Amino acid sequence: MSQELLIAASALSGLLVVAFTLLKGWQDWLELKSRELETGHGKREIEGGAREGAARIEIADLKERIRKLEAIASGVDL
Repeated sequence: MSQELLIAASALSGLLVVAFTLLKGWQDWLELKSRELETGHGKREIEGGAREGAARIEIADLKERIRKLEAIASGVDL
């Protein structure tokens, strides 16, 4: 019985160490993200990982493609 108790206590203590380590990492990550938001260094990214300037270019390209597709759909040659 004491060997089973020792194994259970060791497993519990190991689980506690892992849980506290993960909790500390989570808190540090949240603090980092909070600092990024405060300083403004955490620039927003668009879906594909592009920054704002690249996203504007990508949106302009998409608008041009849409115009071309609409022209093709309506039968107009470009």
